[in-house]
Amino acid sequence: MDLSGKVAVVTGSGRGLGRAYAEALAAAGAAVVVNDVDEAATETAGAIRKAGGRAVPVVAPVGDAEVAGRLVATAVEEFGRLDTMVTNAGILRDRVLWKMSDDDFDDVVRVHLRGTFTCARAAAVRMREQGEGGRLILVSSPAGQRGNFGQTNYAAAKAGIAAMARTWAMELAKAEILVNAIVPVAATEMTRTIPAFAPVIEEAERTGKPFPPWLRRDEGLGTAEDAASLVVFLASDEAKGVTGQAIGIGGDRLALWAHPREKAVDFADGGWTAERIAASWHAGIGAEPESFGIPAPKGP
Repeated sequence: MDLSGKVAVVTGSGRGLGRAYAEALAAAGAAVVVNDVDEAATETAGAIRKAGGRAVPVVAPVGDAEVAGRLVATAVEEFGRLDTMVTNAGILRDRVLWKMSDDDFDDVVRVHLRGTFTCARAAAVRMREQGEGGRLILVSSPAGQRGNFGQTNYAAAKAGIAAMARTWAMELAKAEILVNAIVPVAATEMTRTIPAFAPVIEEAERTGKPFPPWLRRDEGLGTAEDAASLVVFLASDEAKGVTGQAIGIGGDRLALWAHPREKAVDFADGGWTAERIAASWHAGIGAEPESFGIPAPKGP
């Protein structure tokens, strides 16, 4: 896929999934502003340039409007325009509810949710000024779709990101700016801690063997590079008309996530009392309650 002439910003792209996104965009021909909180951004930008691509680093933590503005300004100053913003930056502060501190909550929400907001806002302003459309690619997570034990802060932020994608898809439609959330699953520092995955990931890294089919297909987990192809597609002209969606990718699996919607409806003439709800719940709308939480992985 050819992204020649396009310019992208990828936050949190010094390592892991973000680096894979930046390298894939550059390999397709895009110029990339690589961002991270430390010098890993410089290393990624250097690797892209060494491979023949165009990239510049911005070392800064996302969250504040000043950093978001600097990322957009760097894209324009270095490459003349901005076509795609990928809001990938994130941190983890996992704790169960009764042990999670205010700082644990605020730090994660600041980077994931506020960082997505400030960077997307700065990008949208520039894209509207250019008058040629654009792409906002927001990184969500299965935890934001289903919840996950010990991840109050992370799940809430990722759910909010998916909601922002749906909202911004409406608000930016007239400007032809397409907005989507991606839901990647890949072998990262987080997934390698899952007992069912850890030994398989470790063996693949040690031997160079690909992940087995049960992991790539049944669990939808592969490498970071597997997930990067979705970002390249959404940044391309081939994705014209794709907006307001939450799209999952991992290993051999590509999936469209459903938006929240009413599953079952019942009516009571004159309205519902607590007693009426109790009497009808198990035979009515509560007959098939929704599941929650990310399903436990199943090995071969």
